[in-house]
Amino acid sequence: MPNACWPSRPFPPEKDARWEKHHDRLERRRIARVDVSPEEAGLVGCWQLVAVKRERIPLDKSKPASCEIGYYATSIAGDQMDDRALSEVIRDHWSAIENGVHHRRDVSFGEDQCRVRNRVAAEMLAVLRNLAIAIHELERQRGHTEAKTLRSWIKSMNFGKAHGPLSR
Repeated sequence: MPNACWPSRPFPPEKDARWEKHHDRLERRRIARVDVSPEEAGLVGCWQLVAVKRERIPLDKSKPASCEIGYYATSIAGDQMDDRALSEVIRDHWSAIENGVHHRRDVSFGEDQCRVRNRVAAEMLAVLRNLAIAIHELERQRGHTEAKTLRSWIKSMNFGKAHGPLSR
């Protein structure tokens, strides 16, 4: 983040942030944001730079507490949303990714069980998994498959069937 744009004390006081209980841990999020022009940010369409400080305390005392800061650039203007709404947008974005693509890649393809250690090979497998998910979604939207789930579609797929959708 450009130092010229970022305030020296970005996060609101701790007393202004509430703790929430999620996934066997206590979490507190504090958001700091600054309005910028696309030229200042160096990003076309960027109107805000955002930092979210996430503090987590596991309920299981054997696990360590953590604190991390995530940085975001957004096309949402500063006066379009308050801190709480913007924080919700960011949280929903990551929730959709985790519950959408990541969950589907793990459940349908067993990605977490994959033990490929070569980085390039692992990236290629991820690309192929994403491609299969995208093809399934296109087939489903076009009404070209009766499979209800990605997993059942994968089990019914063979080269002849897979080649057909790509040529339509």
